[in-house]
Amino acid sequence: MRRIGRSAESHSRNQSPSRAVFSKKERDVIARYRTPRQVQRYLRELPYNWERGGETLRSFRSVVRYGSVHCLEGALTAAAILEQHGYPPLLLDLESKDNLDHVLFIYRRRGRWGSVGRSRETGLQGRKPVFRSLRDLVMSYVDPYVDRSGRITAFGVLDLRLLTRCDWRFSPRNVWKVEQTLIRLPHRKIKTSDRRYRRMLQRYLAFRKKHPTGPPLFYSNRDQWI
Repeated sequence: MRRIGRSAESHSRNQSPSRAVFSKKERDVIARYRTPRQVQRYLRELPYNWERGGETLRSFRSVVRYGSVHCLEGALTAAAILEQHGYPPLLLDLESKDNLDHVLFIYRRRGRWGSVGRSRETGLQGRKPVFRSLRDLVMSYVDPYVDRSGRITAFGVLDLRLLTRCDWRFSPRNVWKVEQTLIRLPHRKIKTSDRRYRRMLQRYLAFRKKHPTGPPLFYSNRDQWI
Protein backbone atom coordinates (compact mmCIF):
# COMPACT_ATOMS: atom_id res chain seq x y z
CA MET A 1 0.00 0.00 0.00
CA ARG A 2 1.49 3.34 -1.00
CA ARG A 3 1.78 6.05 1.62
CA ILE A 4 -0.54 9.01 1.07
CA GLY A 5 0.14 12.42 2.55
CA ARG A 6 0.27 12.80 6.30
CA SER A 7 -0.48 9.78 8.45
CA ALA A 8 -4.11 9.20 9.30
CA GLU A 9 -2.84 8.40 12.80
CA SER A 10 -2.28 12.15 13.32
CA HIS A 11 -5.96 12.66 14.07
CA SER A 12 -8.10 11.37 16.92
CA ARG A 13 -10.19 8.61 15.39
CA ASN A 14 -13.35 9.59 17.18
CA GLN A 15 -13.27 13.12 15.78
CA SER A 16 -13.76 14.38 12.25
CA PRO A 17 -10.25 14.45 10.74
CA SER A 18 -8.64 17.43 9.08
CA ARG A 19 -9.02 17.51 5.31
CA ALA A 20 -5.20 17.52 5.18
CA VAL A 21 -4.94 13.82 6.11
CA PHE A 22 -6.83 12.77 2.99
CA SER A 23 -5.07 12.12 -0.31
CA LYS A 24 -5.69 14.43 -3.23
CA LYS A 25 -7.96 11.86 -4.88
CA GLU A 26 -9.94 11.50 -1.65
CA ARG A 27 -10.19 15.28 -1.25
CA ASP A 28 -11.46 15.54 -4.81
CA VAL A 29 -14.24 13.02 -4.02
CA ILE A 30 -15.14 14.92 -0.84
CA ALA A 31 -15.21 18.24 -2.68
CA ARG A 32 -17.29 16.93 -5.57
CA TYR A 33 -19.94 15.09 -3.53
CA ARG A 34 -21.22 17.44 -0.84
CA THR A 35 -24.80 16.34 -0.19
CA PRO A 36 -26.50 13.01 0.55
CA ARG A 37 -28.10 13.01 -2.90
CA GLN A 38 -24.73 13.56 -4.56
CA VAL A 39 -23.06 10.85 -2.47
CA GLN A 40 -25.87 8.46 -3.39
CA ARG A 41 -25.11 9.15 -7.04
CA TYR A 42 -21.40 8.51 -6.43
CA LEU A 43 -22.12 5.13 -4.81
CA ARG A 44 -24.44 4.10 -7.64
CA GLU A 45 -21.74 4.97 -10.17
CA LEU A 46 -19.19 2.69 -8.49
CA PRO A 47 -19.22 -0.96 -9.62
CA TYR A 48 -20.65 -3.32 -7.04
CA ASN A 49 -18.02 -5.20 -5.05
CA TRP A 50 -18.95 -8.87 -5.50
CA GLU A 51 -15.98 -9.96 -3.33
CA ARG A 52 -14.90 -12.54 -5.90
CA GLY A 53 -11.39 -12.55 -4.47
CA GLY A 54 -12.66 -13.13 -0.93
CA GLU A 55 -14.73 -11.20 1.58
CA THR A 56 -13.78 -7.57 2.16
CA LEU A 57 -14.75 -4.70 4.40
CA ARG A 58 -12.86 -1.75 2.99
CA SER A 59 -12.33 1.64 4.57
CA PHE A 60 -13.17 4.83 2.67
CA ARG A 61 -9.54 5.04 1.56
CA SER A 62 -9.59 1.53 0.14
CA VAL A 63 -12.93 2.09 -1.61
CA VAL A 64 -11.45 5.11 -3.40
CA ARG A 65 -8.35 3.09 -4.24
CA TYR A 66 -10.12 -0.02 -5.58
CA GLY A 67 -13.12 1.75 -7.10
CA SER A 68 -15.86 -0.71 -6.11
CA VAL A 69 -18.17 -0.98 -3.13
CA HIS A 70 -20.70 -3.22 -1.40
CA CYS A 71 -23.42 -2.44 1.14
CA LEU A 72 -21.41 -1.83 4.32
CA GLU A 73 -18.48 -0.32 2.42
CA GLY A 74 -20.93 2.10 0.85
CA ALA A 75 -22.26 3.14 4.24
CA LEU A 76 -18.72 3.76 5.53
CA THR A 77 -17.86 5.71 2.40
CA ALA A 78 -20.93 7.92 2.75
CA ALA A 79 -20.09 8.48 6.42
CA ALA A 80 -16.51 9.52 5.66
CA ILE A 81 -17.53 11.92 2.89
CA LEU A 82 -20.53 13.52 4.55
CA GLU A 83 -18.76 13.83 7.90
CA GLN A 84 -16.54 16.35 6.12
CA HIS A 85 -19.68 18.34 5.28
CA GLY A 86 -21.03 18.43 8.83
CA TYR A 87 -23.08 15.21 9.06
CA PRO A 88 -22.53 12.88 12.04
CA PRO A 89 -21.21 9.45 10.91
CA LEU A 90 -24.25 7.34 11.78
CA LEU A 91 -25.05 3.87 10.45
CA LEU A 92 -28.41 2.09 10.41
CA ASP A 93 -28.28 -1.70 10.57
CA LEU A 94 -31.37 -3.59 9.35
CA GLU A 95 -31.56 -7.12 10.73
CA SER A 96 -33.24 -9.80 8.63
CA LYS A 97 -34.63 -13.20 9.52
CA ASP A 98 -32.13 -14.79 7.09
CA ASN A 99 -29.15 -13.09 8.83
CA LEU A 100 -28.38 -11.05 5.70
CA ASP A 101 -28.35 -7.58 7.21
CA HIS A 102 -28.31 -4.33 5.28
CA VAL A 103 -26.45 -1.22 6.44
CA LEU A 104 -27.03 2.41 5.43
CA PHE A 105 -25.70 5.82 6.33
CA ILE A 106 -28.43 7.93 7.95
CA TYR A 107 -28.81 11.67 8.45
CA ARG A 108 -31.29 14.31 9.54
CA ARG A 109 -32.33 17.46 7.71
CA ARG A 110 -34.86 19.86 9.20
CA GLY A 111 -35.78 17.25 11.76
CA ARG A 112 -36.52 14.50 9.20
CA TRP A 113 -34.52 11.32 8.62
CA GLY A 114 -33.05 10.17 5.33
CA SER A 115 -30.45 7.64 4.22
CA VAL A 116 -27.72 6.85 1.71
CA GLY A 117 -26.86 3.31 0.71
CA ARG A 118 -25.55 0.87 -1.87
CA SER A 119 -27.26 -2.39 -2.69
CA ARG A 120 -27.73 -4.83 -5.52
CA GLU A 121 -31.44 -4.06 -5.14
CA THR A 122 -32.55 -0.58 -6.18
CA GLY A 123 -35.20 -0.44 -3.47
CA LEU A 124 -32.62 -0.82 -0.70
CA GLN A 125 -30.61 2.27 -1.56
CA GLY A 126 -31.10 5.80 -0.24
CA ARG A 127 -34.19 7.64 0.98
CA LYS A 128 -35.11 11.31 0.92
CA PRO A 129 -35.15 13.09 4.32
CA VAL A 130 -38.92 12.89 4.76
CA PHE A 131 -39.31 10.53 7.73
CA ARG A 132 -40.36 11.80 11.16
CA SER A 133 -38.72 8.91 13.02
CA LEU A 134 -36.13 6.20 12.46
CA ARG A 135 -38.89 3.62 12.68
CA ASP A 136 -40.71 5.32 9.81
CA LEU A 137 -37.49 5.27 7.79
CA VAL A 138 -37.00 1.57 8.52
CA MET A 139 -40.59 0.82 7.52
CA SER A 140 -39.89 2.25 4.07
CA TYR A 141 -37.51 -0.69 3.52
CA VAL A 142 -39.87 -3.44 4.69
CA ASP A 143 -41.47 -4.26 1.33
CA PRO A 144 -38.34 -3.88 -0.86
CA TYR A 145 -36.46 -6.12 1.59
CA VAL A 146 -38.70 -9.09 0.87
CA ASP A 147 -37.15 -11.61 -1.47
CA ARG A 148 -36.90 -15.40 -1.29
CA SER A 149 -35.56 -15.27 2.27
CA GLY A 150 -35.41 -11.69 3.53
CA ARG A 151 -37.64 -9.98 6.06
CA ILE A 152 -36.70 -7.12 8.40
CA THR A 153 -36.95 -8.07 12.07
CA ALA A 154 -35.06 -5.31 13.93
CA PHE A 155 -32.86 -2.24 13.54
CA GLY A 156 -30.02 -0.55 15.38
CA VAL A 157 -27.96 2.64 15.06
CA LEU A 158 -24.18 2.94 15.40
CA ASP A 159 -22.28 6.20 15.86
CA LEU A 160 -18.93 5.49 14.22
CA ARG A 161 -17.25 8.09 16.44
CA LEU A 162 -17.46 5.52 19.24
CA LEU A 163 -15.08 3.18 17.39
CA THR A 164 -11.90 4.73 18.72
CA ARG A 165 -9.77 1.65 17.89
CA CYS A 166 -11.01 1.11 14.37
CA ASP A 167 -9.75 3.34 11.56
CA TRP A 168 -12.78 2.95 9.28
CA ARG A 169 -11.76 6.02 7.28
CA PHE A 170 -8.16 5.23 6.36
CA SER A 171 -7.14 1.66 7.22
CA PRO A 172 -5.41 -0.28 4.39
CA ARG A 173 -6.79 -3.47 5.97
CA ASN A 174 -10.31 -4.82 6.25
CA VAL A 175 -12.15 -3.09 9.08
CA TRP A 176 -13.96 -6.13 10.49
CA LYS A 177 -14.36 -4.32 13.83
CA VAL A 178 -17.24 -2.36 12.27
CA GLU A 179 -19.11 -5.52 11.34
CA GLN A 180 -18.46 -7.10 14.74
CA THR A 181 -19.75 -3.99 16.49
CA LEU A 182 -22.92 -3.96 14.38
CA ILE A 183 -23.57 -7.61 15.25
CA ARG A 184 -23.28 -6.88 18.99
CA LEU A 185 -25.23 -3.65 18.74
CA PRO A 186 -28.55 -3.51 20.64
CA HIS A 187 -31.38 -3.70 18.13
CA ARG A 188 -34.98 -2.61 18.40
CA LYS A 189 -37.41 -5.32 17.32
CA ILE A 190 -39.90 -4.38 14.66
CA LYS A 191 -43.06 -6.37 13.95
CA THR A 192 -44.64 -6.33 10.54
CA SER A 193 -47.84 -7.88 9.25
CA ASP A 194 -47.59 -11.56 8.27
CA ARG A 195 -50.30 -10.97 5.69
CA ARG A 196 -48.38 -8.06 4.21
CA TYR A 197 -45.21 -10.16 4.11
CA ARG A 198 -46.90 -13.10 2.35
CA ARG A 199 -48.52 -10.79 -0.19
CA MET A 200 -45.19 -9.12 -0.99
CA LEU A 201 -43.36 -12.46 -1.15
CA GLN A 202 -45.91 -13.81 -3.66
CA ARG A 203 -45.58 -10.66 -5.72
CA TYR A 204 -41.79 -10.86 -5.67
CA LEU A 205 -41.71 -14.54 -6.66
CA ALA A 206 -44.17 -13.93 -9.48
CA PHE A 207 -42.02 -11.07 -10.75
CA ARG A 208 -38.87 -13.19 -10.62
CA LYS A 209 -40.56 -16.01 -12.50
CA LYS A 210 -41.40 -13.60 -15.29
CA HIS A 211 -38.22 -11.50 -15.03
CA PRO A 212 -35.25 -13.57 -13.78
CA THR A 213 -33.02 -10.49 -13.92
CA GLY A 214 -33.61 -6.80 -13.41
CA PRO A 215 -34.78 -4.85 -10.36
CA PRO A 216 -38.38 -5.10 -9.17
CA LEU A 217 -39.86 -1.60 -9.24
CA PHE A 218 -43.47 -2.23 -8.27
CA TYR A 219 -43.22 -0.67 -4.81
CA SER A 220 -45.64 2.09 -3.84
CA ASN A 221 -43.09 4.28 -2.04
CA ARG A 222 -40.72 4.95 -4.91
CA ASP A 223 -41.31 8.68 -4.56
CA GLN A 224 -39.37 8.47 -1.25
CA TRP A 225 -36.28 6.96 -2.86
CA ILE A 226 -33.28 9.08 -3.76
